[in-house]
Amino acid sequence: MENSEKIAIPSILLILLWAYTGFDKIIHWETSRKAFHNQTFPAELAEVLAYAVPTVELLIALLLLFSVSRWWGYLSSILLLTVFTTYVGLIWVGAFPRVPCNCAGILESLGWKAHFWLNNVMIVISIIGLYLTKKRNPKIPP
Repeated sequence: MENSEKIAIPSILLILLWAYTGFDKIIHWETSRKAFHNQTFPAELAEVLAYAVPTVELLIALLLLFSVSRWWGYLSSILLLTVFTTYVGLIWVGAFPRVPCNCAGILESLGWKAHFWLNNVMIVISIIGLYLTKKRNPKIPP
């Protein structure tokens, strides 16, 4: 496997993740929107997030698609996955009065523990991608 192919693997995996989850929320818009309103935060925030989350997920997929913006895509993936993982972890340990979910497709079938660990694996993949991108282009900001 060539070096450029190794560098592409993290971005491909993350593009698949973000495109899948973003498009799933759009395709199943009413279900997704209702799920955001079932979350433990205020309705006004839920409405904003119903639009913002799929938009940001698809934007991250686009950032990862192009080499010129890939570093920002990896950084965005780390940040958003960290937020999602923290939220899933809090749900997993019973920090909320009810158990909401706005996961996409097959991710809905995962338990909270599996979801938590999958998110952590995706964070590691994002970090590896960030490192490989930085290594390949040292001019990228630290």
